[in-house]
Amino acid sequence: MPATTQIDFTLTINELVARYPETLPVFNRFGLDTCCGGGVPADEAARRHGVEPEAVRVALRDVLERR
Repeated sequence: MPATTQIDFTLTINELVARYPETLPVFNRFGLDTCCGGGVPADEAARRHGVEPEAVRVALRDVLERR
């Protein structure tokens, strides 16, 4: 993924995983699942689980930049 590509963090976890399947392990690492939390935006899911949304964003960008 080119560095200029932006991830839309208003998408739900399920939508992000559908677009970018390689992000699933990132969500799992942070304890964010595609079941109960999958229907909410990634940032909101992170906050609900006491995870800093920016940490999730950075990890997702890292994974996508490596593909």
